[in-house]
Amino acid sequence: MSADTSVTLVLPARPEYLLLARLALTGLARPSEADEEALADVRLAVTEAAANACKHAYVDGVGDVTITFVLGDDGRLEVVVEDDGIGFERDGVADWRPDELGEEGMGLAIIRAVANEVEIGPRASGLGTRLCFTRSLRG
Repeated sequence: MSADTSVTLVLPARPEYLLLARLALTGLARPSEADEEALADVRLAVTEAAANACKHAYVDGVGDVTITFVLGDDGRLEVVVEDDGIGFERDGVADWRPDELGEEGMGLAIIRAVANEVEIGPRASGLGTRLCFTRSLRG
């Protein structure tokens, strides 16, 4: 019986660190015979999710973003991006409509387009934001 493989990164909430998340994801997924197109889609979604946390979580720009990747033996990847920032209006996410936005605000649309499942809400502590999405890396 094999176990899931997981990697957790805690990064400063600054855009220059986003590349580290993409590299960690690639390193985790390559040995699993991941489909290259699926992996590219997930890298884009991870970048968007982490960029949203960097941009919106902390008023003063100081804080961390935690990114966890869990890859199952079946090729299913779960990605969790969390912060301890100011959070968001839940109604705003529920009523969110990509057709009413310009280029700004398209990150969530991208994540929803490439993921099989998406959940957004506060962290278990009630503070900050937790975005979780899953995607199969096998075609």
